[in-house]
Amino acid sequence: MTTPLHRMRPLAAAATLISCLSAPTAAAAPGPPPPAAGCALPGRTGWTDEGHDTDRTQFQPATATRRVLTLYVDFPDAPATDSTEPYAAHLAPAAGWMGRASQGRLRLVNTALRRWIRMPAESTSYGFARGLTFEAHEKYVRDAITAADPYADFSRYDMVYVVPTRTATAIPFSPTYLYDPAAPGITADGTRLKWAVTFGQDMWRWGPKVAVHETAHTFGLPDLYAFTGATHQYVGGWDVMGDIAGHAPQYLGWHAWKLGWTRDDQVACLAASGRRTVRLTPVEQPGGTKIAVLRTSETTAYVAESRLAQGNDAAACSTGVLVYKVDSAARTGEGPVRIMNADPTATPPTGCTPLDLAAYAPGQSFTDPTTGVRIDVLAGAGAGDTVRLSKE
Repeated sequence: MTTPLHRMRPLAAAATLISCLSAPTAAAAPGPPPPAAGCALPGRTGWTDEGHDTDRTQFQPATATRRVLTLYVDFPDAPATDSTEPYAAHLAPAAGWMGRASQGRLRLVNTALRRWIRMPAESTSYGFARGLTFEAHEKYVRDAITAADPYADFSRYDMVYVVPTRTATAIPFSPTYLYDPAAPGITADGTRLKWAVTFGQDMWRWGPKVAVHETAHTFGLPDLYAFTGATHQYVGGWDVMGDIAGHAPQYLGWHAWKLGWTRDDQVACLAASGRRTVRLTPVEQPGGTKIAVLRTSETTAYVAESRLAQGNDAAACSTGVLVYKVDSAARTGEGPVRIMNADPTATPPTGCTPLDLAAYAPGQSFTDPTTGVRIDVLAGAGAGDTVRLSKE
């Protein structure tokens, strides 16, 4: 589990999104609901973040069919001693997981090159340790692709997975490769290889969801766990971009919107002062309004969504309305999303954390006096929840 490696680049200018709300007057009839664009936030980090203006040169689309080629590699100092079949079976559920998460809007088609590819250098030579440089990682990806080139047509694929043999203990963790548009990079079969996930031995700990987590970085999603301090202080087990082993790993509704899985007409927006009542359909189910958003500044907003214990969230520790703050100016690993806890003093059951119990129930409210925001949960049931958004 790691953040994608990259060279630092100047921040791109981001367009300012302007709310289309008009100031109400006493004589005016109620107008149409504000458009979702009034609650979309611009990215401010130049990398993976919560902004909606994702750089589609740097990051790949998260909709339609994305074609993945999986390479299985061994090394002169760590030869494979088994078949590739257990490795393929271990990661295979990731495609179905993402299909459910996107409600069919993303189809991840994984083709495995079912043979061991011998890397040209020893596993210990690639420098896999925390602090692995972009250049060292790119060399590892390039060596894998060059070694596999006689056996595959890379022009047919959007990205590559590189899976090492279990004997390669010097490859311990799983970083994402995002190409540098300003550098020559990696080319095979006339195609620029832009995106890859290189798995490490941690795949055996995290299971197929490590592929779900790392692949989402190629779509532009940031890490929601903390790079410093308590690792899961911000979102707990909500969203696979936080705790991969969390009990409610379904992507947040905000992420589904950012990735194009949720349409603008499924987003209820309150971008200025006022009040609005919204009926939310659970993020785990198709159709309906998915998120209610109260914008609080150019780069911040509060979001409410309905969560159920089903689908990818079947083991959720709590259900109801999840409320969280989004900051599109916060960097990956620095809390770009922070869950608001409905009952921080509750004692969690075994296996759950206090933040895993964060969901709000009918009759509970969230308030932020600083921004004048209030979210009241009016009703809830298996079909969804009703919330009232207020902003002074």
